Amino acid sequence: MWNWLIHPKEPYTWGFIARVVIKATLLFIVFNLLFAFLRPMDFINRLTLYNGLFAGRERFPYSDNPPQDYAITTDNIPAMFASHIVSRPKADDEYRVIILGNSATWGYWVSAYDAIAPQLTDQNYLLGDGKRVVAYNLAYPNSYLSRDLIFLEEVMQYQPDMVIWFVTMGSFLPQRQIDFPLIRNNAQRMRSLIEAYDLYLDPQDPRFNTTDFFGQTIIGQRRTLSLWLQTQLYGVMWQSTGIDQFIEAYQLRPNDLENNLSWQGFEPPINFTEQDLAFDFIRVGQDLAGDLPIIIVNQPMFIATGQNSDVRYNDHFPRGAYDSYRALIANLAVKYQWQYCDLWDALPNESFTDTPLHMTAQGTGELARMIGEMITDYLEFGYLGKECE
Repeated sequence: MWNWLIHPKEPYTWGFIARVVIKATLLFIVFNLLFAFLRPMDFINRLTLYNGLFAGRERFPYSDNPPQDYAITTDNIPAMFASHIVSRPKADDEYRVIILGNSATWGYWVSAYDAIAPQLTDQNYLLGDGKRVVAYNLAYPNSYLSRDLIFLEEVMQYQPDMVIWFVTMGSFLPQRQIDFPLIRNNAQRMRSLIEAYDLYLDPQDPRFNTTDFFGQTIIGQRRTLSLWLQTQLYGVMWQSTGIDQFIEAYQLRPNDLENNLSWQGFEPPINFTEQDLAFDFIRVGQDLAGDLPIIIVNQPMFIATGQNSDVRYNDHFPRGAYDSYRALIANLAVKYQWQYCDLWDALPNESFTDTPLHMTAQGTGELARMIGEMITDYLEFGYLGKECE
């Protein structure tokens, strides 16, 4: 078939070369057009070497330090889930707990096996029906409830039994819900949620990255294809080392603070109302989960004791704003019958690393113990237990 290329019947004239170039160009155009029409990326994205040739990842791949990290940041949600252990078949004796949250829950500065989810699984909680609690880390760096909704919608196909949703005041900032690249680059998913659940966000927000016909071609999808391939290749290092994040020295969070009572455009005195923060995202999460129990957890944080600690809890949150947020979310939990647990001051200050939210391995272990007790109390007695009182 290709013999004419190897042994041409005519000499290599400029005309012959031109015809070959034209034919190759036409074939390239045809392949690109077919790729755009057929849109095979969703199928390709779900092809994976993880949970087969390589062990599944304990958490979504994320990297601030390539190539030291044996992972690469990607916005490809099907590929992220395909690489994760949550895509394994569910065992008959498994009570599957999904954990959502930000970088503290994902496990920044701790190994993948020292994050909250694997430490919770390792405690071997057995339920009354003989099932064992198996937790899955679906958290991701930065605090965005919009992203958590996208993950929650995707994970429903993997048979979860319960959702633990870690939040903090920064999670509820309305103006930042489209700011994250993963959200902007998954515009159709977010637009569908906005329209289906009547969220206040604008589905035509210009921050969304819209893919046109050219963007569906091989050329337009070259970055997505490259990241998919790199994600697979990093499986070699993940399999051999169990390392996905290079943990280097960090500077401890400040204990002396600025004398500043404002927060993210809100000026003192700050008394939040339900409309000021994105609490409606919790309603959408409840709807997405259906009959599954969702437990909302206000995550622990470092509480400063140094200069200006009388006006700020830490360099993230002023006292007035945070107190108003805590009172409001507690009232809304009663109003809307959320299962809610406030653990804001549950850990000692030595449990935190470079930010008021990032925790040490010991801190995540203690928090995992609290979450385990909370789950078993809730399933056995119908309330969240003493850890949440």
